Amino acid sequence: MKKYKYYFAAFFAFFLWGFFSLGLKPISNYASLDIMFYRVFFSALTITAINLLFRKNNIRKNWNDFSEMSSQKKKNTLILTLVGGIILSANWFIFIYVVNHVSVKAGSLAYLICPILTTVFAFVLLREKLTKWQWLAVSISTFSCIILSLNHFQDILYSLIVAATFALYLVSQRKNSELDKFIILNIQLLFVALLFLPFYPKYSGAIPTEPIFYACLFSIVVFFTIIPLFLNLYALKGITSSTVGIMMYINPIINFGIAIFYFNEKVTLLQLFSYSLILFSIIVFNKNIIFGKKSKAKITAAVSKSI
Repeated sequence: MKKYKYYFAAFFAFFLWGFFSLGLKPISNYASLDIMFYRVFFSALTITAINLLFRKNNIRKNWNDFSEMSSQKKKNTLILTLVGGIILSANWFIFIYVVNHVSVKAGSLAYLICPILTTVFAFVLLREKLTKWQWLAVSISTFSCIILSLNHFQDILYSLIVAATFALYLVSQRKNSELDKFIILNIQLLFVALLFLPFYPKYSGAIPTEPIFYACLFSIVVFFTIIPLFLNLYALKGITSSTVGIMMYINPIINFGIAIFYFNEKVTLLQLFSYSLILFSIIVFNKNIIFGKKSKAKITAAVSKSI
């Protein structure tokens, strides 16, 4: 029963991310690098302010926990945290570029491929075990993505890069479980902000003056960065990378619907068939969670009758 909160956290994180294009597309006339700069800087400042104002006790406790770690554990935690920040920032930049300059559907396709890569990376790197039903779900998803990639080579290329970076981030942070997830996220964003700072004067455009830019930036920072990333990292405390990865399909399904019904991007029957298969694969992967309770109830009833 306790694990359901982790499933809900993962579900809500990807549900929010499904609407990301609504905050991103209105500012597509701005350079991808500019959006990236401001997203990182504002996210780092916001999450630092939250931790310093409301979570001082958590900071002290985590600092004490870190101080008591062995040298090897400290080193591993630092490497996983900082490398995770670099991987995450690479994912953000490529995704912004894809949605604004390739297509919303290409961004959607990336997060269709990502759960498959996450599952494979988790199996290879973390030795996470999968049931036969879960491997069947991965196979169905793979088949669906192959269909979606037909005649769209550029989309699949960009999508693979976006998917691989986020999959690596998820898998790496599954092992990074020694400290508070919100504090880890804070360190990662501050680290990336410091890396970006020297490049900002030379590579940024003029400071935006349109209110729409800052309104969209606020939604990106709060609703599409801090909240879902924290929920995602929190979910990894209680469920496997593979399960979080398969939950990711919620994101592209919503994104795909927005691309069709809001941005009026064209869709084929083949694409609709592929997305239907993916929905089916989510049910198959989470069969034990969806139907487990009913099955236990039936077994209990059967035992009671026999007695």
